Order: sequence, then C-alpha cells, then structure tokens
Amino acid sequence: MAVEKWIICVERIVARLGGLLARTALADVLFCACEDTSAEGLERERLTSHLNLEMAQRNGPIHIFTIAAALALGALSVVAVVACAQDDGQGPMAPPPKYEVKRIPSVPRPGPPPIPQEEIIRRLAAAEDAARKVYETYDFMQTIRIEELSTPGGKFTVTGEEYTRPDGERMWRVVKPPESNLKLTHYSFEDVRTITTLPVFFLTSDQVANYDFLYAGQQKLDELNTYVFQVKPKQLSRTQRLFQGVIFVDDHDLAIVETYGKFVTELLDEGAKLPFDLFETYRENFQDKYWLPTYTTSDDYLGSGDDQFQLRLVIRSNGFKLNASATPASAPSGTSAPTPAAAPPTPHN
Repeated sequence: MAVEKWIICVERIVARLGGLLARTALADVLFCACEDTSAEGLERERLTSHLNLEMAQRNGPIHIFTIAAALALGALSVVAVVACAQDDGQGPMAPPPKYEVKRIPSVPRPGPPPIPQEEIIRRLAAAEDAARKVYETYDFMQTIRIEELSTPGGKFTVTGEEYTRPDGERMWRVVKPPESNLKLTHYSFEDVRTITTLPVFFLTSDQVANYDFLYAGQQKLDELNTYVFQVKPKQLSRTQRLFQGVIFVDDHDLAIVETYGKFVTELLDEGAKLPFDLFETYRENFQDKYWLPTYTTSDDYLGSGDDQFQLRLVIRSNGFKLNASATPASAPSGTSAPTPAAAPPTPHN
C-alpha cells in the first residue's frame, strides 16, 4: 500500500477528530503503516514525519508509547482506515442486507375472490343439494383399511356394502369378513361399525346458515383450480356433528371437490372412539355434473415416546349402482350410468 494513501488517511482522521482521540487514532495509523510491507525505508520515515507535523500543529508530537493507547481504541481507528481504503479504486462496500421480519398472519388475507363470496356459497350449496340427492340413490361397495405405518407393521381390511333399505334408511353390511395381520394394535368388527357412522359431509342449502366462511385464496388440485374456504360452525349442536375445516371449491362447477377437517359437537364424549379425528375426503365427478365423496383418509398416532407409531385409515367407495328405492321420479336425470367421469385429486399421503 502506497504511503500517500496512509497520509490521506491521516489527514482525514485529523480533520474529523481532535484531542486524545485523534492522537490515539493517528498512532494506530502509524502502527498499521509500519506493518505495511509496502511502506519501507524512506517512505516509513516520510509517513512518521507527516504524522508529527500534523500533530505538532495541534497537541505536540506523537511518541511511540502512544501505540499502546491506540491499541485500546483500535476499533475506532480501524473503521477510519477502512473508510479511507475504500477510496483506493475499490468502490464503496455494499451495505448489509436489510433484515425484514415477515409475519405470517393468523387469518389469511388473500383479497376477495374473482366472484363474490356470497355467489360462490349460493351456487355451491345448490350443487351440494343435487349431489346429496344423487348420492342417496346409489348403493356402492366400500373398503375400510387401517395400516400400521411402522416396522414391523400390518393392516386390517374389511369390505362391505352401503345400501338403502325399502324404508329409505341407509345401512352398511359386511360383504367380505375382516382380515388382519396388525402387529401393534387390534381392531374388530365393532370398530368397523364406529367407522361407518362417520358423517358424510354435504354443505346443503339448509346447512349454510350454520357456518361462518372465510375465503383463504386459490389452490390448484391436479388439473383443477379451486377456491379455498375455511368453514367453522357458528354454534355447536347437541343433536348433530358439524364440520369444521377447509373446503376446496372447483372454480368451474362451483362445487366442493375436497374437504379436510373434523366433526365437532357440543358433547365432548360424542363421536367415534378412534384415534382418527381429522379426515381428508376427495370426490369424483359423476356424469360431468355431480361431485360425490369416494375416498377418505386420516392419519394419527398411538402410544407415546419410543413406543409411538403411526396409523392410517383409508375408506374407498366404488361400484356405484342405482338402488332399488330410486324411482325415475326421485333419481335425477343421468344417474342410470354411475361411472365416475373423473378420478379424484391425487391424495396428499
């Protein structure tokens, strides 16, 4: 480093500082210059003379013992030297990046949906009215599977049929006896009965008034674009289990294509006596008109500490056929061929 640069540093420090601070800072400059391999011989003597000349005009010459004091205030002088060194063709140092705290709001604020929320709710409720009516005209097969997601692990499987009795009551009967090779837990046919009593959620027109809705933005589910709403009961009920969670509404049909949440009631001990409480349900499109629930899954845990293990519940419905009680007057048009028009969105797990 050329001695001229050190002299410039000295002049700037002297111009900015005075008294003892200037003396100690200048002494530190002298110390650094003496360590600089480029400042040798006559150049070192020249720098020392310049320092003494500057200080003689103010507070007297600098002696070498001042270096000790300078070291105590080294941080001050290093800042000054760095500021000078930046002028040596290196350009200014980039400022440190600004630290910004990004707060995640407890309530989503995505802005309003492209269609007024009231219009979306009204049209999806109408679609739910039609879907529920179609759903009740079908009998179908249903497979219930509980898996231990561990090593070693096993699974419990049972197949049954959901059908409608002549009096209109929906029933579930076993078609294939339960099979189990579970290693860590046990499930029986009584547990299956509990699972089959889980509500099937349709947000029909007569149910809309029971809920508060909060628009949470848009999300893509495979090929579908959906509006996302948080749904919460306005008030818990003693007589029915209400849904609390998230619904995904297709932006084309304005119909529910997926739900994720739980069923709540005012009675704390009400509901399925199972470890599963959060259910993700996918729907399939029938006849290009009706979105019906066909696949439900739930994950939960049993045990504690090192003995804890994960369980997964899967309920799959297929083989839809028009039931005997569905007369032409009660069955909506187009229900004679109940083959799904599209598969449900790919499950997340």
